[in-house]
Parts: sequence; structure tokens; C-alpha cells
Amino acid sequence: MKHDNNAAVAAPMKPDSQEGRVTALAPAVQPASSTEPPESVPIVSVPAPPDQDPVLIYLAGIPASIGRRGLQHSLARAAEILTGGLTKSALIVDWAAVRYQHVAALRAALIDDGVKPATINHILSAVRGTMREAMRLELVDAETLARVIDVNNVSTSVLPFGRHVSTGEISRLFKTCGDSPIGARDAAMIALLYGCGVRRSEVVAIELADYDAGAVAIRQGKVRNVYCPAGGKEAVDDWIERRGAWPGALLCPVKRGGYVQQSGMTDQAVMLRLQYLSRRARVSHFAPHDLRRSYVSELLDAGADIASVQQLAGYATDSTQCSEEYKRRIAEMLHVPYFRK
Repeated sequence: MKHDNNAAVAAPMKPDSQEGRVTALAPAVQPASSTEPPESVPIVSVPAPPDQDPVLIYLAGIPASIGRRGLQHSLARAAEILTGGLTKSALIVDWAAVRYQHVAALRAALIDDGVKPATINHILSAVRGTMREAMRLELVDAETLARVIDVNNVSTSVLPFGRHVSTGEISRLFKTCGDSPIGARDAAMIALLYGCGVRRSEVVAIELADYDAGAVAIRQGKVRNVYCPAGGKEAVDDWIERRGAWPGALLCPVKRGGYVQQSGMTDQAVMLRLQYLSRRARVSHFAPHDLRRSYVSELLDAGADIASVQQLAGYATDSTQCSEEYKRRIAEMLHVPYFRK
């Protein structure tokens, strides 16, 4: 294994309590970076014998089919951050010195660097596996391991995959709907998904009684009110005129000849209809949830405060309550490009 001579000079060596190992102290003053470890923490050592190295023992127990190479890469990324950039070799990390605060700092550094949640969680999993072997080798005790394992994964829902659907693309979708009964229904569907930021499962659960002059009560989970901005309200009103005033689901199947069925759409039908409209409008593929994502980003770009947007989208906690009138004004900041024909 090749050693970094510069790293050896930068980090003064001191004897370790474990026989045959020498530990390097992180420099007392280091340049600020997202990979900076806690000050003066012993985190680098010479490689241990193969039968005493927690990394080698951990990797040896992983079937190659599961992705041993990926774990090696994850441990290399962890080593770079844990040692403040002194090495990318997990074999030189002094795993006996790793504690909860180091793994928590590792997690925070990866988040700050914009690493995808799935990748962060893979790195944390590799670190946990290595630390379990360190405990079996009596390099750390059970309490240390328990605290390290207590560092939570990053929620993949924080940074979901998807894309932004632009206002121009929304306009093309509305134009594609046309002036038929099914087109009016589709326009109302888009107005609710994009103009109110509701989920696909929520939009099919909305009943006519939940709609009142642009205000919509969402009753799935914790009840909240959302508001159709200008354009969105007109689209829903135009559909209700075609739909009729019978009680039940707001969005309904429409059969050939414009016959409106007195039943509700399924969330699968919503997705299939959006796929059909996107193909006809020549809009790149998007998921129904991307309309909700675009709703949030457009409001934030328009200057809305994050607390009210969170509450409108159903993300908010009790600590971020806003008045209904204020939420209505925030909703009006969104432009819904629907124009009556």
C-alpha cells in the first residue's frame, strides 16, 4: 500500500495504547472545509494486520454479488471525510477512535456536499458494518457501537427524484385538453395538481362538497385547506358546469360522447391521463408528483415564505400555522396558465 508522505508530515505521530499501532493526530489548525474532522482527534493509523482490520473482515463477509466494490468506494469516501482529507484509504482510519460525533459530522458533511440521500445512507451503512466488526475485535465497546449506529439515515423523501414542469409546459397541457367534457375534466385535474399542489391520491378523494369558490378541503390525513389561484379556479368551475351538481367525487370518468359517470377516478387513471396529455402536448415525461413539486418551487421563487408553502402543501407542523386568508394570498402568487375558450 502506498502512503502519502505529505500526510505523514502534516500529522504528528504519537504512540497508541494498542501494541504495534501508531496514531496520527489531526492538525490543531486546519483549513475550513466540509471534510474537516473534529480538532485534535486521533483518527489515522498505520494499517492493522489483516486478521485485526475491521474493514477487511467486514468486506470479506460481504458476498461479491451484493456489491463489495460499492462498499469499498463508500468506505473510501468516509475515510476522506473522517481524516479531513488526509487519506482515502479506509485501511488507514483508526476505527478504534471513531465515535458518534465523527459519524454525525460525516453525515452532515455529505449532506452539505449535496450527495444524494441513497449514497449517504450507503456510506453510513458501510461505516456501521465496519464498526460492528471493530466491536467484535474489541477495538470499541458495545456502548460506542450503539451510539454510532444511532446516527440516523437521511430521509430519501427530503430530496426526491423528479423534475420541474415549467409554466410553458403547463400552458401546453391546458391547450391540449381542448373544449370537450373530458378536456374540461382534464384541465380541472391539472389545475388541482399544479395550482393547489395536491397529491395524486388526494385529488381523486376530493368531493364536490369539498370545493367552495376556489377553496378546497383536503381530508386525507390531517385536514387542510388549499386555494385555487386565478386560472385554476376558472378551470375547476368550467368542469363543474359540465359535470353537474350531483354529490360525490369532483373528478369523474368521462365516457365516449361526453357522458359523465357518477363515480370517482382512480389515482392510476390520473397518471395514465397525464401521460396521454404529455405525449399529445409534446411535453417531456413527468410524474404526477412533479406537478406538486413545481407548485412548491414556483411559489418559493415568487417570494412566498416557506412556512406557508409547507402548510399549503401539507408538510407543515403545528408550529407553522398561518391564517387561512394569508394562505389564500400566498396561493394567488402562483400563475396558472388556463384561459377560458
